[in-house]
Amino acid sequence: MSTSAVTGSGRLAAGDEERGATILEVFDSAFRALLDADPAAFRGKFRKMAASPFAFYRGSACLFYADLDAVGGDGRGGVGAEFLDERTSRVWIHGDLHAENFGSYMDSRGRLVFNVNDFDEAYVGPYLWDVLRLVASLALLGHAKALSDAVITELVRSCAGSYRRRIAELAGDGAGGTAAERAGRLTLDTATGPLLQVLQRARSRTRIGLLDSQTTVEDYERHFTLGGGAFRLDDATRQEVLAALESYHETLPRATRARPESYRIKDVCGRRGVGIGSAGLPSYNILLEGHSEALENDVIIYLKQGQTPAVSRFVTDQRVREYFAHEGHRTVVSQRALQAHADPWLGWTTIGGVGQLVAEVSPYAVDLDWDEINEPAEIRSVVEYLGAAAAAMHAVADDESGHSLVPFSTEEAIHQAVSRDPEGFDALLVDFAHGYGARTRADHRLFVDLFRNGRIAGL
Repeated sequence: MSTSAVTGSGRLAAGDEERGATILEVFDSAFRALLDADPAAFRGKFRKMAASPFAFYRGSACLFYADLDAVGGDGRGGVGAEFLDERTSRVWIHGDLHAENFGSYMDSRGRLVFNVNDFDEAYVGPYLWDVLRLVASLALLGHAKALSDAVITELVRSCAGSYRRRIAELAGDGAGGTAAERAGRLTLDTATGPLLQVLQRARSRTRIGLLDSQTTVEDYERHFTLGGGAFRLDDATRQEVLAALESYHETLPRATRARPESYRIKDVCGRRGVGIGSAGLPSYNILLEGHSEALENDVIIYLKQGQTPAVSRFVTDQRVREYFAHEGHRTVVSQRALQAHADPWLGWTTIGGVGQLVAEVSPYAVDLDWDEINEPAEIRSVVEYLGAAAAAMHAVADDESGHSLVPFSTEEAIHQAVSRDPEGFDALLVDFAHGYGARTRADHRLFVDLFRNGRIAGL
Protein backbone atom coordinates (compact mmCIF):
# COMPACT_ATOMS: atom_id res chain seq x y z
CA MET A 1 0.00 0.00 0.00
CA SER A 2 1.69 3.20 -1.11
CA THR A 3 1.89 6.28 1.04
CA SER A 4 0.47 9.42 -0.51
CA ALA A 5 2.54 12.27 -1.75
CA VAL A 6 1.39 15.66 -3.00
CA THR A 7 2.87 17.52 -5.92
CA GLY A 8 3.52 21.23 -5.87
CA SER A 9 0.18 21.81 -7.55
CA GLY A 10 -1.64 20.22 -4.63
CA ARG A 11 -2.54 17.09 -6.61
CA LEU A 12 -1.93 13.60 -5.31
CA ALA A 13 0.89 11.50 -6.67
CA ALA A 14 -0.13 9.47 -9.71
CA GLY A 15 -0.49 6.17 -7.83
CA ASP A 16 -3.02 7.67 -5.40
CA GLU A 17 -5.05 9.86 -7.72
CA GLU A 18 -7.56 7.17 -8.69
CA ARG A 19 -8.34 6.21 -5.09
CA GLY A 20 -8.48 9.88 -4.14
CA ALA A 21 -11.06 10.42 -6.86
CA THR A 22 -13.12 7.53 -5.45
CA ILE A 23 -13.06 9.06 -1.96
CA LEU A 24 -14.15 12.44 -3.32
CA GLU A 25 -16.94 10.88 -5.39
CA VAL A 26 -18.32 8.84 -2.47
CA PHE A 27 -18.14 11.76 -0.04
CA ASP A 28 -19.83 14.06 -2.54
CA SER A 29 -22.68 11.60 -3.01
CA ALA A 30 -23.12 11.01 0.73
CA PHE A 31 -22.55 14.49 2.14
CA ARG A 32 -23.30 17.03 -0.60
CA ALA A 33 -26.75 18.20 0.53
CA LEU A 34 -25.76 18.62 4.18
CA LEU A 35 -22.39 20.12 3.28
CA ASP A 36 -24.05 22.76 1.10
CA ALA A 37 -26.43 23.58 3.95
CA ASP A 38 -23.70 23.95 6.59
CA PRO A 39 -20.10 24.02 5.29
CA ALA A 40 -18.75 25.11 8.69
CA ALA A 41 -20.17 22.00 10.36
CA PHE A 42 -18.46 19.79 7.80
CA ARG A 43 -15.14 21.56 8.16
CA GLY A 44 -15.38 20.65 11.84
CA LYS A 45 -16.39 17.06 11.03
CA PHE A 46 -13.56 16.61 8.54
CA ARG A 47 -10.97 18.08 10.89
CA LYS A 48 -12.04 15.54 13.50
CA MET A 49 -11.76 12.80 10.87
CA ALA A 50 -8.28 14.01 9.95
CA ALA A 51 -7.04 13.41 13.51
CA SER A 52 -6.41 9.66 13.09
CA PRO A 53 -7.23 6.66 10.86
CA PHE A 54 -9.80 5.50 13.44
CA ALA A 55 -11.50 8.92 13.47
CA PHE A 56 -11.55 8.81 9.66
CA TYR A 57 -13.08 5.33 9.77
CA ARG A 58 -15.77 6.48 12.19
CA GLY A 59 -16.83 9.29 9.88
CA SER A 60 -16.63 7.41 6.58
CA ALA A 61 -19.12 4.53 6.79
CA CYS A 62 -20.27 5.59 3.33
CA LEU A 63 -16.83 4.70 1.91
CA PHE A 64 -16.80 1.35 3.73
CA TYR A 65 -20.10 0.30 2.17
CA ALA A 66 -19.13 1.63 -1.24
CA ASP A 67 -16.05 -0.59 -1.08
CA LEU A 68 -18.12 -3.63 -0.11
CA ASP A 69 -20.61 -2.86 -2.86
CA ALA A 70 -17.83 -2.58 -5.41
CA VAL A 71 -16.89 -6.22 -4.86
CA GLY A 72 -20.25 -7.78 -4.13
CA GLY A 73 -23.37 -5.87 -5.08
CA ASP A 74 -26.01 -6.81 -2.48
CA GLY A 75 -23.46 -8.52 -0.20
CA ARG A 76 -24.09 -12.08 -1.43
CA GLY A 77 -21.64 -12.02 -4.34
CA GLY A 78 -18.62 -10.49 -2.67
CA VAL A 79 -16.90 -10.53 0.71
CA GLY A 80 -18.10 -13.53 2.72
CA ALA A 81 -20.71 -14.60 0.16
CA GLU A 82 -20.49 -18.16 1.45
CA PHE A 83 -21.83 -17.00 4.83
CA LEU A 84 -24.84 -15.14 3.43
CA ASP A 85 -28.17 -16.27 2.06
CA GLU A 86 -31.63 -14.82 1.48
CA ARG A 87 -32.46 -14.60 5.18
CA THR A 88 -29.08 -13.54 6.62
CA SER A 89 -28.85 -10.77 4.03
CA ARG A 90 -32.06 -9.25 5.40
CA VAL A 91 -31.79 -8.79 9.18
CA TRP A 92 -31.76 -5.75 11.43
CA ILE A 93 -28.21 -4.39 11.55
CA HIS A 94 -26.51 -1.58 13.44
CA GLY A 95 -24.96 -0.10 10.30
CA ASP A 96 -21.93 1.51 12.00
CA LEU A 97 -20.66 -1.15 14.39
CA HIS A 98 -17.14 -0.19 15.45
CA ALA A 99 -15.17 -0.53 18.67
CA GLU A 100 -16.19 2.89 20.01
CA ASN A 101 -19.94 2.46 19.50
CA PHE A 102 -20.37 0.66 22.80
CA GLY A 103 -21.16 2.13 26.19
CA SER A 104 -23.61 2.42 29.05
CA TYR A 105 -27.25 3.41 29.08
CA MET A 106 -30.14 3.34 31.52
CA ASP A 107 -32.77 0.97 30.17
CA SER A 108 -36.52 1.39 30.52
CA ARG A 109 -36.50 -0.73 33.69
CA GLY A 110 -33.96 1.50 35.46
CA ARG A 111 -30.99 -0.87 35.02
CA LEU A 112 -27.57 0.40 33.96
CA VAL A 113 -26.44 -1.69 31.01
CA PHE A 114 -23.25 -1.90 28.94
CA ASN A 115 -24.05 -2.70 25.33
CA VAL A 116 -24.07 -1.43 21.76
CA ASN A 117 -25.12 2.22 21.39
CA ASP A 118 -25.72 4.91 18.70
CA PHE A 119 -28.28 3.51 16.26
CA ASP A 120 -28.42 6.45 13.83
CA GLU A 121 -27.16 4.24 10.96
CA ALA A 122 -29.32 1.17 11.73
CA TYR A 123 -31.12 -0.53 8.85
CA VAL A 124 -31.96 -3.94 7.40
CA GLY A 125 -29.20 -5.72 5.50
CA PRO A 126 -26.56 -8.48 5.68
CA TYR A 127 -25.58 -9.30 9.28
CA LEU A 128 -22.02 -9.88 8.06
CA TRP A 129 -21.55 -6.20 7.24
CA ASP A 130 -21.82 -5.36 10.95
CA VAL A 131 -19.24 -7.99 11.86
CA LEU A 132 -16.84 -6.92 9.11
CA ARG A 133 -17.06 -3.29 10.18
CA LEU A 134 -16.41 -4.25 13.81
CA VAL A 135 -13.32 -6.38 13.15
CA ALA A 136 -11.79 -3.80 10.79
CA SER A 137 -12.11 -1.27 13.61
CA LEU A 138 -10.28 -3.68 15.92
CA ALA A 139 -7.41 -3.89 13.45
CA LEU A 140 -7.21 -0.10 13.35
CA LEU A 141 -7.33 0.08 17.13
CA GLY A 142 -4.62 -2.54 17.49
CA HIS A 143 -2.35 -0.80 14.99
CA ALA A 144 -2.81 2.52 16.82
CA LYS A 145 -1.66 0.79 20.01
CA ALA A 146 1.42 -0.64 18.21
CA LEU A 147 0.26 -4.24 18.53
CA SER A 148 1.79 -6.77 16.16
CA ASP A 149 -0.17 -8.32 13.31
CA ALA A 150 -0.09 -11.64 15.19
CA VAL A 151 -1.69 -10.06 18.26
CA ILE A 152 -4.29 -8.30 16.11
CA THR A 153 -5.07 -11.65 14.48
CA GLU A 154 -5.71 -13.20 17.90
CA LEU A 155 -7.94 -10.29 18.91
CA VAL A 156 -10.05 -10.64 15.76
CA ARG A 157 -10.26 -14.41 16.26
CA SER A 158 -11.38 -13.85 19.86
CA CYS A 159 -14.12 -11.48 18.71
CA ALA A 160 -15.21 -13.80 15.88
CA GLY A 161 -15.28 -16.86 18.13
CA SER A 162 -17.27 -15.02 20.77
CA TYR A 163 -19.78 -13.90 18.14
CA ARG A 164 -20.22 -17.47 16.87
CA ARG A 165 -20.54 -19.00 20.34
CA ARG A 166 -23.12 -16.43 21.44
CA ILE A 167 -25.17 -16.91 18.29
CA ALA A 168 -25.06 -20.68 18.83
CA GLU A 169 -26.15 -20.27 22.45
CA LEU A 170 -29.03 -17.99 21.51
CA ALA A 171 -30.12 -20.38 18.76
CA GLY A 172 -29.93 -23.43 21.06
CA ASP A 173 -32.98 -25.54 21.78
CA GLY A 174 -32.38 -25.31 25.52
CA ALA A 175 -32.40 -21.50 25.71
CA GLY A 176 -35.67 -20.29 27.19
CA GLY A 177 -37.54 -17.01 26.97
CA THR A 178 -37.53 -14.41 24.24
CA ALA A 179 -34.37 -13.43 22.39
CA ALA A 180 -34.35 -10.12 24.26
CA GLU A 181 -34.43 -11.92 27.60
CA ARG A 182 -31.65 -14.28 26.52
CA ALA A 183 -29.34 -11.48 25.39
CA GLY A 184 -27.37 -11.46 28.66
CA ARG A 185 -26.39 -7.79 28.68
CA LEU A 186 -23.68 -6.67 31.10
CA THR A 187 -24.86 -4.93 34.26
CA LEU A 188 -23.21 -3.84 37.49
CA ASP A 189 -23.77 -7.37 38.78
CA THR A 190 -22.11 -9.17 35.86
CA ALA A 191 -19.52 -6.82 34.32
CA THR A 192 -15.80 -6.97 35.17
CA GLY A 193 -12.65 -5.01 34.34
CA PRO A 194 -12.89 -1.97 32.05
CA LEU A 195 -16.55 -2.60 31.28
CA LEU A 196 -17.46 -2.56 34.95
CA GLN A 197 -15.58 0.74 35.22
CA VAL A 198 -17.76 2.21 32.46
CA LEU A 199 -20.89 1.24 34.40
CA GLN A 200 -19.47 2.55 37.66
CA ARG A 201 -18.70 5.90 36.03
CA ALA A 202 -22.25 5.99 34.68
CA ARG A 203 -23.64 5.21 38.12
CA SER A 204 -21.69 8.08 39.66
CA ARG A 205 -23.40 10.55 37.35
CA THR A 206 -26.62 12.27 38.35
CA ARG A 207 -29.53 13.94 36.63
CA ILE A 208 -28.93 17.10 38.62
CA GLY A 209 -25.34 17.15 37.35
CA LEU A 210 -26.55 17.04 33.75
CA LEU A 211 -29.17 19.71 34.43
CA ASP A 212 -26.62 22.01 36.09
CA SER A 213 -24.32 21.66 33.07
CA GLN A 214 -27.00 22.74 30.58
CA THR A 215 -29.50 24.85 32.51
CA THR A 216 -29.81 27.70 35.00
CA VAL A 217 -32.45 28.28 37.69
CA GLU A 218 -33.90 31.80 37.65
CA ASP A 219 -36.97 32.97 39.61
CA TYR A 220 -37.43 29.42 40.89
CA GLU A 221 -37.70 27.95 37.39
CA ARG A 222 -35.18 26.13 35.22
CA HIS A 223 -34.16 27.36 31.75
CA PHE A 224 -31.47 26.42 29.23
CA THR A 225 -28.12 28.18 29.55
CA LEU A 226 -27.26 29.71 26.18
CA GLY A 227 -23.78 29.58 24.66
CA GLY A 228 -21.42 26.64 24.26
CA GLY A 229 -23.43 25.31 21.32
CA ALA A 230 -26.90 26.21 22.69
CA PHE A 231 -28.80 29.11 21.11
CA ARG A 232 -32.23 30.72 21.33
CA LEU A 233 -34.67 29.86 18.55
CA ASP A 234 -36.64 32.42 16.59
CA ASP A 235 -40.39 32.37 17.22
CA ALA A 236 -41.29 30.55 14.00
CA THR A 237 -38.80 27.74 14.57
CA ARG A 238 -39.82 27.41 18.20
CA GLN A 239 -43.46 26.98 17.17
CA GLU A 240 -42.47 24.31 14.63
CA VAL A 241 -40.60 22.37 17.32
CA LEU A 242 -43.51 22.63 19.76
CA ALA A 243 -45.96 21.46 17.09
CA ALA A 244 -43.68 18.52 16.27
CA LEU A 245 -43.74 17.43 19.91
CA GLU A 246 -47.52 17.03 19.79
CA SER A 247 -47.34 14.25 17.20
CA TYR A 248 -44.26 12.78 18.90
CA HIS A 249 -46.32 11.90 21.98
CA GLU A 250 -48.33 9.36 19.98
CA THR A 251 -45.17 7.42 19.03
CA LEU A 252 -44.08 6.84 22.63
CA PRO A 253 -44.43 3.52 24.42
CA ARG A 254 -47.74 3.27 26.25
CA ALA A 255 -46.07 3.36 29.69
CA THR A 256 -44.44 6.71 28.90
CA ARG A 257 -47.68 8.17 27.55
CA ALA A 258 -49.25 7.39 30.93
CA ARG A 259 -47.27 10.23 32.54
CA PRO A 260 -48.90 13.44 31.18
CA GLU A 261 -47.16 15.62 33.77
CA SER A 262 -43.87 14.89 31.98
CA TYR A 263 -45.07 16.77 28.91
CA ARG A 264 -45.06 20.26 30.41
CA ILE A 265 -42.48 22.15 28.39
CA LYS A 266 -40.28 24.56 30.29
CA ASP A 267 -37.84 25.69 27.61
CA VAL A 268 -36.56 24.97 24.09
CA CYS A 269 -33.20 25.76 22.46
CA GLY A 270 -31.22 24.91 19.35
CA ARG A 271 -27.95 22.97 19.47
CA ARG A 272 -24.81 23.01 17.31
CA GLY A 273 -21.92 20.61 17.02
CA VAL A 274 -23.63 17.35 18.04
CA GLY A 275 -21.35 14.40 17.21
CA ILE A 276 -18.93 13.54 14.40
CA GLY A 277 -21.66 11.78 12.46
CA SER A 278 -24.33 14.47 12.78
CA ALA A 279 -22.60 17.43 11.13
CA GLY A 280 -25.06 19.77 9.49
CA LEU A 281 -28.17 18.16 11.00
CA PRO A 282 -30.56 20.49 12.87
CA SER A 283 -30.93 19.59 16.54
CA TYR A 284 -33.04 20.95 19.38
CA ASN A 285 -33.18 20.37 23.14
CA ILE A 286 -36.44 20.50 25.08
CA LEU A 287 -36.65 20.88 28.86
CA LEU A 288 -39.62 19.03 30.39
CA GLU A 289 -41.19 18.83 33.82
CA GLY A 290 -40.11 15.58 35.45
CA HIS A 291 -42.20 13.16 37.44
CA SER A 292 -42.66 15.81 40.14
CA GLU A 293 -42.39 19.61 40.50
CA ALA A 294 -38.97 19.27 42.14
CA LEU A 295 -36.40 20.97 39.91
CA GLU A 296 -33.93 18.09 40.15
CA ASN A 297 -36.40 15.79 38.39
CA ASP A 298 -36.60 17.78 35.14
CA VAL A 299 -35.87 15.88 31.91
CA ILE A 300 -34.04 16.99 28.76
CA ILE A 301 -34.96 15.37 25.46
CA TYR A 302 -33.48 16.13 22.07
CA LEU A 303 -35.04 16.32 18.65
CA LYS A 304 -32.68 15.69 15.74
CA GLN A 305 -33.19 15.38 12.00
CA GLY A 306 -32.83 11.76 10.94
CA GLN A 307 -30.00 11.09 8.53
CA THR A 308 -29.92 8.74 5.57
CA PRO A 309 -27.95 5.70 6.75
CA ALA A 310 -24.86 4.95 4.70
CA VAL A 311 -25.79 1.29 4.28
CA SER A 312 -29.19 2.13 2.76
CA ARG A 313 -27.55 3.26 -0.48
CA PHE A 314 -26.38 -0.31 -1.05
CA VAL A 315 -29.47 -2.27 0.02
CA THR A 316 -31.69 -2.56 -3.03
CA ASP A 317 -34.67 -4.37 -1.44
CA GLN A 318 -37.65 -2.12 -2.12
CA ARG A 319 -39.61 -3.70 0.75
CA VAL A 320 -37.06 -2.25 3.17
CA ARG A 321 -37.13 1.23 1.63
CA GLU A 322 -40.93 1.36 1.69
CA TYR A 323 -41.25 0.15 5.28
CA PHE A 324 -40.15 3.44 6.86
CA ALA A 325 -42.15 6.66 6.78
CA HIS A 326 -38.99 8.77 7.13
CA GLU A 327 -35.50 8.63 8.64
CA GLY A 328 -36.67 9.51 12.14
CA HIS A 329 -39.14 6.63 12.02
CA ARG A 330 -36.46 4.33 10.60
CA THR A 331 -34.00 5.17 13.39
CA VAL A 332 -36.50 4.56 16.18
CA VAL A 333 -37.97 1.35 14.75
CA SER A 334 -34.46 0.00 14.16
CA GLN A 335 -33.24 0.88 17.66
CA ARG A 336 -36.28 -0.70 19.29
CA ALA A 337 -35.65 -3.81 17.20
CA LEU A 338 -31.96 -4.01 18.10
CA GLN A 339 -31.93 -2.84 21.73
CA ALA A 340 -33.91 -4.59 24.45
CA HIS A 341 -35.74 -2.24 26.84
CA ALA A 342 -34.81 0.89 24.88
CA ASP A 343 -35.09 4.50 26.10
CA PRO A 344 -38.75 5.09 27.08
CA TRP A 345 -38.51 8.61 25.59
CA LEU A 346 -37.52 7.25 22.18
CA GLY A 347 -39.95 8.35 19.46
CA TRP A 348 -40.25 10.21 16.18
CA THR A 349 -41.93 13.19 14.57
CA THR A 350 -41.55 15.54 11.59
CA ILE A 351 -40.70 19.19 11.03
CA GLY A 352 -41.59 20.57 7.63
CA GLY A 353 -42.12 17.03 6.39
CA VAL A 354 -38.61 15.97 7.40
CA GLY A 355 -38.31 13.03 9.79
CA GLN A 356 -36.95 13.66 13.28
CA LEU A 357 -35.60 11.36 16.00
CA VAL A 358 -36.56 12.17 19.61
CA ALA A 359 -34.78 10.69 22.66
CA GLU A 360 -33.61 11.59 26.14
CA VAL A 361 -30.35 13.40 26.83
CA SER A 362 -29.28 10.90 29.45
CA PRO A 363 -26.77 11.58 32.23
CA TYR A 364 -25.97 7.87 32.30
CA ALA A 365 -24.53 7.52 28.79
CA VAL A 366 -20.79 6.79 29.07
CA ASP A 367 -18.85 5.61 26.01
CA LEU A 368 -16.21 2.90 26.17
CA ASP A 369 -12.86 4.72 26.43
CA TRP A 370 -9.97 2.80 24.89
CA ASP A 371 -7.23 5.17 26.08
CA GLU A 372 -6.50 3.16 29.23
CA ILE A 373 -7.11 -0.31 27.72
CA ASN A 374 -3.71 -1.19 26.29
CA GLU A 375 -2.49 -4.64 27.30
CA PRO A 376 -3.41 -7.49 24.90
CA ALA A 377 -4.99 -9.64 27.63
CA GLU A 378 -7.22 -6.79 28.76
CA ILE A 379 -8.11 -5.84 25.21
CA ARG A 380 -8.97 -9.47 24.45
CA SER A 381 -11.41 -9.65 27.35
CA VAL A 382 -13.17 -6.55 26.03
CA VAL A 383 -13.34 -7.62 22.38
CA GLU A 384 -14.72 -11.00 23.37
CA TYR A 385 -17.65 -9.20 24.95
CA LEU A 386 -18.04 -6.91 21.92
CA GLY A 387 -18.42 -9.98 19.71
CA ALA A 388 -21.00 -11.47 22.07
CA ALA A 389 -22.86 -8.15 22.30
CA ALA A 390 -23.03 -7.92 18.50
CA ALA A 391 -24.48 -11.44 18.36
CA ALA A 392 -27.05 -10.65 21.04
CA MET A 393 -28.03 -7.46 19.21
CA HIS A 394 -28.64 -9.40 15.98
CA ALA A 395 -30.66 -11.96 17.93
CA VAL A 396 -32.95 -9.46 19.68
CA ALA A 397 -34.86 -8.60 16.51
CA ASP A 398 -36.15 -12.02 15.54
CA ASP A 399 -39.68 -13.16 14.79
CA GLU A 400 -40.71 -12.39 18.39
CA SER A 401 -40.03 -8.68 17.91
CA GLY A 402 -43.35 -8.04 16.15
CA HIS A 403 -41.71 -6.48 13.07
CA SER A 404 -43.02 -7.94 9.85
CA LEU A 405 -39.94 -6.77 7.98
CA VAL A 406 -37.79 -9.57 9.47
CA PRO A 407 -40.31 -12.39 10.10
CA PHE A 408 -37.92 -15.18 11.11
CA SER A 409 -35.52 -16.18 13.89
CA THR A 410 -32.35 -14.26 13.06
CA GLU A 411 -30.13 -16.14 15.50
CA GLU A 412 -31.08 -19.48 13.97
CA ALA A 413 -30.49 -18.21 10.43
CA ILE A 414 -27.08 -16.73 11.30
CA HIS A 415 -26.07 -19.82 13.26
CA GLN A 416 -26.82 -22.03 10.27
CA ALA A 417 -24.73 -19.75 8.07
CA VAL A 418 -21.61 -19.56 10.27
CA SER A 419 -21.66 -23.09 11.69
CA ARG A 420 -21.12 -24.65 8.26
CA ASP A 421 -17.47 -23.51 8.36
CA PRO A 422 -16.51 -21.84 11.65
CA GLU A 423 -12.79 -21.82 10.87
CA GLY A 424 -13.47 -20.30 7.47
CA PHE A 425 -15.67 -17.64 9.09
CA ASP A 426 -12.88 -16.67 11.50
CA ALA A 427 -10.27 -16.68 8.73
CA LEU A 428 -12.45 -14.43 6.56
CA LEU A 429 -12.74 -11.89 9.37
CA VAL A 430 -9.00 -11.96 10.08
CA ASP A 431 -8.11 -11.39 6.42
CA PHE A 432 -10.67 -8.62 6.03
CA ALA A 433 -9.63 -6.87 9.24
CA HIS A 434 -5.97 -6.69 8.23
CA GLY A 435 -6.73 -5.76 4.63
CA TYR A 436 -9.32 -3.09 5.32
CA GLY A 437 -7.34 -1.73 8.24
CA ALA A 438 -4.42 -1.14 5.88
CA ARG A 439 -6.79 0.31 3.28
CA THR A 440 -8.23 2.77 5.83
CA ARG A 441 -4.80 3.92 7.02
CA ALA A 442 -3.85 4.66 3.42
CA ASP A 443 -7.21 6.34 2.77
CA HIS A 444 -6.73 8.52 5.84
CA ARG A 445 -3.45 9.83 4.45
CA LEU A 446 -5.13 10.51 1.12
CA PHE A 447 -8.07 12.24 2.79
CA VAL A 448 -5.79 14.54 4.81
CA ASP A 449 -3.94 15.55 1.65
CA LEU A 450 -7.19 16.12 -0.25
CA PHE A 451 -8.65 18.19 2.59
CA ARG A 452 -5.67 20.39 3.37
CA ASN A 453 -5.06 21.08 -0.32
CA GLY A 454 -8.62 22.26 -0.95
CA ARG A 455 -9.71 19.31 -3.08
CA ILE A 456 -13.04 18.74 -1.27
CA ALA A 457 -15.63 20.86 -3.06
CA GLY A 458 -17.84 23.15 -1.02
CA LEU A 459 -15.48 23.72 1.91
